[in-house]
Amino acid sequence: MAAASPAERAVLEEEFKWLLREEVHAVLKQLQDILKEASRRFAMPAAGLESQMKQENFILGSSTTDQVKGVLTLQGEALTQADINLKMAKSNQVLHFSFREDKQWKMQQIQDARNHVNQALQLLSSRDDSYHFKTGAEVNKLMDAVMLQLTRARNRLTTPASLTLPEVASSSLTRMFTPPLPGDILVNFYINLSKLCLIVYQLHVLQPNSNKNFKPGGSSVLHNPGTMLFLSFPAIGTTDLTNFYFVKFSSLVCYVKWHFC
Repeated sequence: MAAASPAERAVLEEEFKWLLREEVHAVLKQLQDILKEASRRFAMPAAGLESQMKQENFILGSSTTDQVKGVLTLQGEALTQADINLKMAKSNQVLHFSFREDKQWKMQQIQDARNHVNQALQLLSSRDDSYHFKTGAEVNKLMDAVMLQLTRARNRLTTPASLTLPEVASSSLTRMFTPPLPGDILVNFYINLSKLCLIVYQLHVLQPNSNKNFKPGGSSVLHNPGTMLFLSFPAIGTTDLTNFYFVKFSSLVCYVKWHFC
Protein backbone atom coordinates (compact mmCIF):
# COMPACT_ATOMS: atom_id res chain seq x y z
CA MET A 1 0.00 0.00 0.00
CA ALA A 2 1.42 3.35 -1.03
CA ALA A 3 2.28 5.86 1.66
CA ALA A 4 -0.06 8.84 2.01
CA SER A 5 1.07 11.97 0.25
CA PRO A 6 1.81 15.11 2.26
CA ALA A 7 -1.50 16.56 1.13
CA GLU A 8 -3.40 13.46 2.24
CA ARG A 9 -1.63 13.47 5.61
CA ALA A 10 -2.55 17.12 6.07
CA VAL A 11 -6.21 16.34 5.39
CA LEU A 12 -6.18 13.41 7.83
CA GLU A 13 -4.55 15.55 10.50
CA GLU A 14 -7.20 18.23 10.07
CA GLU A 15 -9.98 15.63 10.30
CA PHE A 16 -8.44 14.19 13.45
CA LYS A 17 -8.18 17.66 15.01
CA TRP A 18 -11.85 18.24 14.17
CA LEU A 19 -12.72 14.88 15.77
CA LEU A 20 -10.87 15.83 18.95
CA ARG A 21 -12.41 19.30 19.00
CA GLU A 22 -16.03 18.47 18.14
CA GLU A 23 -16.99 14.79 18.33
CA VAL A 24 -15.13 13.81 21.49
CA HIS A 25 -16.88 16.46 23.56
CA ALA A 26 -20.27 15.46 22.13
CA VAL A 27 -19.73 11.84 23.13
CA LEU A 28 -18.43 12.83 26.58
CA LYS A 29 -21.52 15.01 27.07
CA GLN A 30 -23.79 12.03 26.29
CA LEU A 31 -21.87 9.87 28.75
CA GLN A 32 -22.05 12.60 31.37
CA ASP A 33 -25.84 12.84 31.02
CA ILE A 34 -26.19 9.06 31.47
CA LEU A 35 -24.02 9.10 34.60
CA LYS A 36 -25.90 12.07 36.07
CA GLU A 37 -29.12 10.07 35.80
CA ALA A 38 -27.41 7.06 37.41
CA SER A 39 -26.12 9.26 40.23
CA ARG A 40 -29.62 10.63 40.86
CA ARG A 41 -30.90 7.04 40.99
CA PHE A 42 -28.53 6.31 43.87
CA ALA A 43 -28.65 9.64 45.70
CA MET A 44 -30.02 10.21 49.17
CA PRO A 45 -32.50 13.10 49.58
CA ALA A 46 -31.26 16.22 51.32
CA ALA A 47 -32.60 17.01 54.78
CA GLY A 48 -36.19 18.17 54.53
CA LEU A 49 -36.52 17.00 50.91
CA GLU A 50 -37.16 13.30 51.55
CA SER A 51 -40.67 13.49 50.14
CA GLN A 52 -39.30 14.71 46.77
CA MET A 53 -37.32 11.51 46.14
CA LYS A 54 -39.23 8.61 44.66
CA GLN A 55 -39.80 5.64 46.92
CA GLU A 56 -39.90 2.25 45.26
CA ASN A 57 -41.59 -0.78 46.77
CA PHE A 58 -40.28 -4.25 45.99
CA ILE A 59 -42.09 -7.50 46.73
CA LEU A 60 -39.75 -10.23 47.92
CA GLY A 61 -40.36 -13.64 46.48
CA SER A 62 -38.92 -17.12 46.15
CA SER A 63 -39.83 -20.12 44.03
CA THR A 64 -38.50 -22.54 46.64
CA THR A 65 -39.98 -21.38 49.96
CA ASP A 66 -43.06 -19.71 51.42
CA GLN A 67 -41.59 -19.43 54.91
CA VAL A 68 -40.68 -15.77 54.41
CA LYS A 69 -42.61 -13.04 52.59
CA GLY A 70 -41.97 -9.34 52.57
CA VAL A 71 -42.08 -5.90 51.01
CA LEU A 72 -39.07 -3.56 50.94
CA THR A 73 -39.12 0.19 50.33
CA LEU A 74 -35.99 1.61 48.71
CA GLN A 75 -35.35 5.35 48.56
CA GLY A 76 -32.02 6.27 47.03
CA GLU A 77 -29.35 4.34 48.88
CA ALA A 78 -31.50 3.48 51.92
CA LEU A 79 -34.08 0.89 52.80
CA THR A 80 -36.64 3.09 54.52
CA GLN A 81 -39.11 0.33 55.35
CA ALA A 82 -39.20 -3.44 55.53
CA ASP A 83 -42.28 -5.53 56.26
CA ILE A 84 -41.47 -9.19 56.78
CA ASN A 85 -43.71 -12.16 57.54
CA LEU A 86 -41.85 -15.20 58.83
CA LYS A 87 -43.34 -18.67 59.33
CA MET A 88 -41.48 -20.45 62.11
CA ALA A 89 -40.28 -23.89 61.05
CA LYS A 90 -41.35 -25.82 64.14
CA SER A 91 -44.65 -24.21 65.12
CA ASN A 92 -45.83 -22.82 61.76
CA GLN A 93 -46.59 -19.61 63.67
CA VAL A 94 -46.39 -16.53 61.43
CA LEU A 95 -44.44 -13.60 62.90
CA HIS A 96 -44.55 -10.07 61.50
CA PHE A 97 -41.69 -7.59 61.75
CA SER A 98 -41.13 -4.12 60.30
CA PHE A 99 -38.59 -1.33 60.61
CA ARG A 100 -39.09 1.08 63.48
CA GLU A 101 -40.34 4.46 62.25
CA ASP A 102 -37.11 6.18 63.34
CA LYS A 103 -34.87 3.69 61.52
CA GLN A 104 -33.64 3.12 57.98
CA TRP A 105 -30.87 0.90 56.67
CA LYS A 106 -28.26 2.45 54.38
CA MET A 107 -27.00 -0.01 51.79
CA GLN A 108 -23.21 0.36 51.78
CA GLN A 109 -22.95 -1.22 48.33
CA ILE A 110 -25.21 1.47 46.85
CA GLN A 111 -23.28 4.22 48.67
CA ASP A 112 -19.98 2.95 47.28
CA ALA A 113 -21.40 2.53 43.77
CA ARG A 114 -22.76 6.08 43.87
CA ASN A 115 -19.40 7.44 45.03
CA HIS A 116 -17.60 5.74 42.12
CA VAL A 117 -20.17 7.09 39.63
CA ASN A 118 -19.66 10.59 41.05
CA GLN A 119 -15.88 10.23 40.71
CA ALA A 120 -16.37 9.30 37.06
CA LEU A 121 -18.55 12.41 36.65
CA GLN A 122 -15.85 14.58 38.21
CA LEU A 123 -13.32 13.24 35.72
CA LEU A 124 -15.62 14.10 32.82
CA SER A 125 -16.42 17.54 34.26
CA SER A 126 -12.70 18.35 34.39
CA ARG A 127 -12.66 18.17 30.58
CA ASP A 128 -15.57 20.42 29.60
CA ASP A 129 -16.20 22.06 26.22
CA SER A 130 -13.50 24.67 26.83
CA TYR A 131 -10.81 22.02 27.11
CA HIS A 132 -8.86 21.18 23.95
CA PHE A 133 -7.67 17.60 23.59
CA LYS A 134 -4.32 17.50 21.82
CA THR A 135 -3.86 13.77 21.22
CA GLY A 136 -5.86 10.57 21.01
CA ALA A 137 -3.74 9.15 23.85
CA GLU A 138 -5.08 11.92 26.08
CA VAL A 139 -8.66 10.86 25.33
CA ASN A 140 -7.80 7.22 25.97
CA LYS A 141 -6.23 8.11 29.32
CA LEU A 142 -9.39 9.95 30.37
CA MET A 143 -11.67 7.12 29.29
CA ASP A 144 -9.51 4.52 31.04
CA ALA A 145 -9.86 6.48 34.30
CA VAL A 146 -13.64 6.86 33.82
CA MET A 147 -14.11 3.19 33.00
CA LEU A 148 -12.07 2.20 36.05
CA GLN A 149 -14.53 4.07 38.30
CA LEU A 150 -17.55 2.58 36.50
CA THR A 151 -16.08 -0.92 36.78
CA ARG A 152 -15.58 -0.38 40.51
CA ALA A 153 -19.17 0.84 40.82
CA ARG A 154 -20.48 -2.21 39.02
CA ASN A 155 -18.29 -4.54 41.08
CA ARG A 156 -19.77 -3.15 44.31
CA LEU A 157 -23.23 -4.14 43.07
CA THR A 158 -22.09 -7.59 41.96
CA THR A 159 -19.90 -8.49 44.95
CA PRO A 160 -21.69 -8.42 48.32
CA ALA A 161 -19.58 -8.25 51.45
CA SER A 162 -18.68 -11.55 53.08
CA LEU A 163 -19.65 -11.63 56.76
CA THR A 164 -19.27 -14.16 59.52
CA LEU A 165 -22.43 -15.14 61.35
CA PRO A 166 -21.27 -13.35 64.52
CA GLU A 167 -20.89 -10.19 62.40
CA VAL A 168 -24.45 -10.63 61.12
CA ALA A 169 -25.65 -11.23 64.69
CA SER A 170 -23.94 -8.09 66.04
CA SER A 171 -25.11 -5.84 63.19
CA SER A 172 -27.34 -2.93 64.17
CA LEU A 173 -29.77 -4.18 61.51
CA THR A 174 -31.01 -6.84 63.92
CA ARG A 175 -32.09 -4.09 66.35
CA MET A 176 -34.07 -2.02 63.85
CA PHE A 177 -37.28 -4.04 63.90
CA THR A 178 -40.51 -3.75 65.83
CA PRO A 179 -41.37 -5.95 67.54
CA PRO A 180 -37.74 -6.92 68.21
CA LEU A 181 -36.47 -9.98 66.38
CA PRO A 182 -36.34 -13.14 68.49
CA GLY A 183 -32.86 -14.13 69.58
CA ASP A 184 -32.88 -17.12 67.23
CA ILE A 185 -33.54 -15.03 64.09
CA LEU A 186 -30.86 -13.17 62.08
CA VAL A 187 -31.43 -11.09 58.95
CA ASN A 188 -29.21 -9.49 56.34
CA PHE A 189 -29.77 -7.45 53.18
CA TYR A 190 -27.41 -7.18 50.23
CA ILE A 191 -27.26 -6.33 46.53
CA ASN A 192 -26.28 -8.90 43.91
CA LEU A 193 -26.34 -7.41 40.42
CA SER A 194 -29.99 -6.51 39.78
CA LYS A 195 -31.25 -8.37 42.84
CA LEU A 196 -32.02 -6.90 46.25
CA CYS A 197 -31.73 -9.88 48.57
CA LEU A 198 -33.00 -10.67 52.05
CA ILE A 199 -31.49 -13.56 53.99
CA VAL A 200 -33.27 -14.86 57.10
CA TYR A 201 -31.39 -17.31 59.31
CA GLN A 202 -33.39 -19.43 61.77
CA LEU A 203 -31.09 -20.63 64.54
CA HIS A 204 -31.43 -23.49 66.98
CA VAL A 205 -29.61 -24.05 70.23
CA LEU A 206 -26.96 -26.73 69.94
CA GLN A 207 -27.00 -28.67 73.18
CA PRO A 208 -23.65 -29.05 74.97
CA ASN A 209 -23.89 -32.85 74.88
CA SER A 210 -24.74 -32.96 71.17
CA ASN A 211 -22.62 -35.41 69.18
CA LYS A 212 -23.34 -33.73 65.86
CA ASN A 213 -20.22 -32.60 64.04
CA PHE A 214 -20.98 -28.98 63.14
CA LYS A 215 -18.10 -26.72 62.10
CA PRO A 216 -17.76 -22.97 62.70
CA GLY A 217 -18.27 -21.00 59.50
CA GLY A 218 -15.98 -18.29 58.16
CA SER A 219 -16.93 -15.20 56.17
CA SER A 220 -19.55 -15.75 53.50
CA VAL A 221 -22.35 -13.96 51.66
CA LEU A 222 -24.70 -16.91 52.27
CA HIS A 223 -24.02 -19.45 54.99
CA ASN A 224 -24.97 -23.08 54.48
CA PRO A 225 -27.25 -25.05 56.82
CA GLY A 226 -25.27 -26.78 59.51
CA THR A 227 -22.90 -23.88 60.14
CA MET A 228 -22.14 -23.41 63.81
CA LEU A 229 -22.35 -20.00 65.47
CA PHE A 230 -20.70 -19.06 68.75
CA LEU A 231 -22.20 -16.00 70.46
CA SER A 232 -20.24 -14.25 73.17
CA PHE A 233 -23.23 -12.27 74.43
CA PRO A 234 -26.53 -13.37 76.01
CA ALA A 235 -29.15 -14.37 73.48
CA ILE A 236 -32.75 -13.43 74.05
CA GLY A 237 -34.54 -16.09 76.07
CA THR A 238 -31.47 -17.56 77.74
CA THR A 239 -29.05 -16.53 80.47
CA ASP A 240 -26.10 -18.34 78.94
CA LEU A 241 -23.15 -16.20 77.93
CA THR A 242 -22.01 -18.66 75.26
CA ASN A 243 -24.36 -20.42 72.87
CA PHE A 244 -23.91 -22.69 69.91
CA TYR A 245 -26.37 -22.68 67.04
CA PHE A 246 -26.79 -24.38 63.73
CA VAL A 247 -28.44 -22.58 60.89
CA LYS A 248 -31.41 -22.92 58.59
CA PHE A 249 -31.97 -20.11 56.15
CA SER A 250 -34.48 -18.64 53.70
CA SER A 251 -33.38 -16.48 50.78
CA LEU A 252 -35.70 -14.00 49.05
CA VAL A 253 -34.96 -11.63 46.18
CA CYS A 254 -36.55 -8.78 44.28
CA TYR A 255 -35.23 -7.12 41.14
CA VAL A 256 -33.96 -3.55 40.87
CA LYS A 257 -33.38 -1.80 37.52
CA TRP A 258 -29.94 -0.26 37.87
CA HIS A 259 -28.72 1.88 34.98
CA PHE A 260 -25.48 0.08 34.22
CA CYS A 261 -25.87 -3.52 35.44
